[in-house]
Amino acid sequence: MRKSDKKLDNQIIKALTAVCHIALADIEGFQWLTHTVKFDNFPQSLKVVCVFDNNKSLARYAKSARVPDLAALIAAEFENIGIELHNINNQVEIDSEENCRLYHAGNWSKRLA
Repeated sequence: MRKSDKKLDNQIIKALTAVCHIALADIEGFQWLTHTVKFDNFPQSLKVVCVFDNNKSLARYAKSARVPDLAALIAAEFENIGIELHNINNQVEIDSEENCRLYHAGNWSKRLA
């Protein structure tokens, strides 16, 4: 990873940390979030995964009117640091701890690969 990539990654982490704190307080069942990125294809390769505690919470959130709110919050935090996502709906995903346990034995590295 180049020095400039590391600096950008740290900015992404800081922005997503702010989103995480808000989501933890406002969204039932939300647990944490993470991101993946390939800097040679940035920002198109940037993916944010928002993780819920279980599939029931995930389904309840997915059916709610709040789904665009989380994506908009992520987009706004990224805009604050100069990152514009052209297709936010394809770059923000929701998942659950339960799904990771069921399909990848709880191994998030494997699930996100």
